This record gives sequence, structure tokens and C-alpha cells, in this order.
Amino acid sequence: MEYTVEEVMNYIEEEDAKFIRLVFRDAFGVQKNIAVMPGEIRKAFEEGIPINARQIRGFGGCPYASLYVRPDSSTLTILPWRPDSGRVLRMLCDVYTPEGTVYVSDTRAVLKEAVRKAGEAGIEFRFGNETEFYLFQKDEEGKPTRMPYDEAGYMDIAPMDKCENIRREIDLTIERMGLKTERSYHERGPGQNEIDFHYGRPLKAADQMTTFKMVVNTIADRYGLAADFSPLPIPGLPGNGYHINMYAVDAEGKDVVKHAAAGILEKIRDMTIFLNPTDASYARFGINSAPDRVDWSSEGASELMYIETFKGRTRAELRSPDASSNPYLVYALLIRAGLYGIENKLELPEVRTEGGLLLPGSRKEAGALAGASEFIREIIPEGILREYIGS
Repeated sequence: MEYTVEEVMNYIEEEDAKFIRLVFRDAFGVQKNIAVMPGEIRKAFEEGIPINARQIRGFGGCPYASLYVRPDSSTLTILPWRPDSGRVLRMLCDVYTPEGTVYVSDTRAVLKEAVRKAGEAGIEFRFGNETEFYLFQKDEEGKPTRMPYDEAGYMDIAPMDKCENIRREIDLTIERMGLKTERSYHERGPGQNEIDFHYGRPLKAADQMTTFKMVVNTIADRYGLAADFSPLPIPGLPGNGYHINMYAVDAEGKDVVKHAAAGILEKIRDMTIFLNPTDASYARFGINSAPDRVDWSSEGASELMYIETFKGRTRAELRSPDASSNPYLVYALLIRAGLYGIENKLELPEVRTEGGLLLPGSRKEAGALAGASEFIREIIPEGILREYIGS
């Protein structure tokens, strides 16, 4: 829900808020923020708050010394773990040039443009997140170790599952921030957890992922633990996936998910560097049911894309991404590839039990594919692309 400046000011007063954190992100989705006092909020909405653009990854080629962050009032929320007196609020921001135009390398703007393209085509996408993470103990100096918080396994219960109270607090905290999780449980690895979200419109789903990672890291720290979303925290044990569920309908309400999925499968190798941006991302592929090839099925085993139809509604689950990715870029690329499949009425390829194209085997290979792709260059701004492919 959008709020007027006056409504935001009233909310600040009612909640006795003393600080407002304005959050934006770099090319890799890493959160950055600047805090302002309540007296600066009107200026933030009308003019923006300046940041040093050249210190932000992905903004390096910016011709301006300063860019300006402006809050999106629909993302206004309390940070529940801060004091009740002198509270801290948070709003996600968009990034603008000094002339007041949207800055091209703001990844939230990249997603908004993809949503606009989908709207023009009469297509509505919805995404749901399934995200895994480990909880590790810290040493005497407060630094993360590789010692998992427990030795529980898949969907175990307490006392083996020592993480359940932490997951509960994460769920309740997220709910207090205006979002809602769908389910949570202990995953296969020791100290490994999964928390899933309901479907949402693309921008909300990406904002949700941004908030989720912040909450998990904060709550884990309050318990004296460290959360780890990296693709393969412990070699030989299950990695962390960021499975993305997708629905898509046209203007008449017709299910077009299979066409969208076919488009994604055709473009997946070109976009993999953005779904899996670290070297460790590629070490995860092909082990413990993580996919390593371009395939699909309705089996729900280790395929790249799982497609099922239930009660007349089809969903596609993409299983290769990991949470080191930037959700704004991930959803933008999935929308654009999905539109490609829908507009060209692509059909899913024949289901293969073996063989077929492999996903890129390294970050270097994935970067080369992205750099040579006209599809990618049409969507991803040059400054961001350089950050990912290293040239």
C-alpha cells in the first residue's frame, strides 16, 4: 500500500520513531543503507538522499559523483528487534540521478522494467521463494565457525532439531513486518533450515527476499549464531538452494506457465551467472539432488525444472538458483525469458532421462555465455554486466 508523505510523517510520530533506515542494494543484491532522522523524510521523498555512487558495486561507471535514494512508502515497516522507545523504521528505496530520472543500474528498476514489459504483453507473473540456510555456532571471539548448530536431519523435531525456536522467531518477526511465511522446517543438513513464502507479484517477492535475509541474519546473531545462505557451506553436505516457483497467466486468465518455462529453459545457460554468481555456486551443481543439466520433468527428483499441474493450475519450480543471487535480477530475467517463450508459443522439449545440455560448469563459463548473449545485453545494464563477467 502506498502512503502519502503526510501519512508517513504521522506514522513516524505515532510509533515514536527516531531513525529511518533507507535501504538500497548493489549489483549483487547486497543491502546498503543510510539512516536519517524524521526531519529528513520529506526531503527524502521529494529530492532523495545523496549517496557516493562510485563506492557501490555496479555503479562504478556512473557519470555522477552522487546518486539519490528515494523511499518506496509501500515498504514502510518497523524493525521489531529495535527498542520500543525511539523506534527504527525501514523503507526500501529506488535510486535516481541528480536530474530525477531512474538510474539505469538500479536492479530494482531493472525488475520494474521487466514487469512493465509483461504488463504490455498482458501477462501476469507470480513468484514464490523456497530458501535454505545453515545456522553455525560462533567461536569465543564471535566469529562464525563451520560447526552446525545441531545434528538434526530432514523434518526432524525437537530435541534433535535445535533450530525450531529460531525459525519460529524468524516467522513471527517477518509477520510483524507485514509479510507472511508459508511453511518452515529443518532441512537435510545438520543445522540446515528452509523457510518458504507464498506467491507474490515480482517486485513484492524480491523485496520479500531482501527482508527475509536481513531478518534471518539478525535473529541468528541475537541467538549467538551465524546464518549462512552460501551455495555450499560444507563440502560433502547438502548445499543451500533458492528454489523459485512461478505461475503465469495471460490477460484472459489462461495458464501460460509451460510456454514461459520453455522460454526459461532455452535461455537458462545465458542467465546462469546471475542466478549463481559465485564460484561456490558451481560446486553445488550435480550433488545432493541439485541440478546440473538443462532438463525438466514432473518427477520432482533432481531436474532443473519441476513442472506439476494440480487442480487445473500449473506451476514451474526452478531449482538451480542460490541465495547469493540478486532477486531483482533473477526475477527480471525469468520474466523476460518467460515472455520470450510465451510470445513465441514455445513448447517444452521432450523429457530426457539422460544426456542433454549441461548447465555451465564454472563461473568463468557462465560469464562467457552471458557476455556473448544478445538476450542478456538487452536486459542487463552494461555496468552490472561488467561486474558479473569481469570485463
